[in-house]
Amino acid sequence: MGESFEGQILTWFNYFHANPEVSWKEFNTTTTIAKILDGLGVRYRPFPDVTGLLAEIGDGEEVIAVRADIDALWQEVDGVWRGNHSCGHDANISMVLGALLYLKNKPLRKKIRFIFQPAEEKGNGSIAMIDRGALENVTHLFGVHLRPVEELPLGKAAPSIHHGAGIFLDGKIIGTDAHGARPHQGKNAIDVIAAIHQFIKSIYLSPFEAYSAKLTKIMAGGDSLNIIPGTAEFALDVRAQKNDVLHQLQSRIEEGLAGIKALYDIEMQWNWVDYTPGAEVSAEAEKIAANAIRSVCGEEVLAPPVITSGSDDFHFYTVKKPELKAAMIGIGADLKPGLHHPKMTFDRSVLDLGARILAETLKNA
Repeated sequence: MGESFEGQILTWFNYFHANPEVSWKEFNTTTTIAKILDGLGVRYRPFPDVTGLLAEIGDGEEVIAVRADIDALWQEVDGVWRGNHSCGHDANISMVLGALLYLKNKPLRKKIRFIFQPAEEKGNGSIAMIDRGALENVTHLFGVHLRPVEELPLGKAAPSIHHGAGIFLDGKIIGTDAHGARPHQGKNAIDVIAAIHQFIKSIYLSPFEAYSAKLTKIMAGGDSLNIIPGTAEFALDVRAQKNDVLHQLQSRIEEGLAGIKALYDIEMQWNWVDYTPGAEVSAEAEKIAANAIRSVCGEEVLAPPVITSGSDDFHFYTVKKPELKAAMIGIGADLKPGLHHPKMTFDRSVLDLGARILAETLKNA
């Protein structure tokens, strides 16, 4: 079986799991990764203005890269608001560091770059890394992520994850308040909200495509129950499996909101925020990952690519560099109840497996 770093990988995981930091505030996480790299004698480059860092082993002009997202979520756990690694980024850091350990003293044909990226949960951490040279001379990029049990069972690994595209709309309605006894004197923001809700449920695109749009925030009214509110804030969560379908959905929503604004004779403002593109998976990168899974674990472990409605800012790397050959490996981990659940748990024995698969993938790319 050869050398094993399972104990070290688990030790790293336990530390990152116990010390979560939210997006753009991963100061201790970045410092800890740097100390680990110092101890391993691995060269790296931090940044003066953002968290995260780039590390490299090997030599050569061409670069194979791997991304680990390092931020945690801010959420309520047992009645307390705190940082929480319920998306498994603590596992991703540990698996990528583990892959580095497995590769560090091996002969490498190319340079391997390790991208420890902040702020995936904000959807723009990847852009910060791209702007700071993460993709210079990179031909292939890989990632890794644990998958929920309904997507991938324990003991299986997938050569790619086909994430969907997502974006949020943040909006405000500016009508006119009125006394509850005189509704004709006002412009009721709640009526407008109801119209928006009904409208987005009536959008029909091709039934062969996966997509959704739903209200995720409504704020209207105050303590006085006899005042009809003229002002309200709202938000939409909009998703599609394919990038072009998301753009179609956005266009329909724009048209609909403009029509509702005119119909109710109110002012309405909205902005699209936190766009995350859907996966553009390279067949070549997917094949390299599949062969690595076979080599490390055997044919019986290899699962088909995972198709999920979730999103990940990993795919900005291919948007910004379309010729990049990229794939994110999925690891079955008996992950329950699901990603982003405050009590998410998984089988930690998969961390070493994920590190080995990732190392083999990077070596062979």
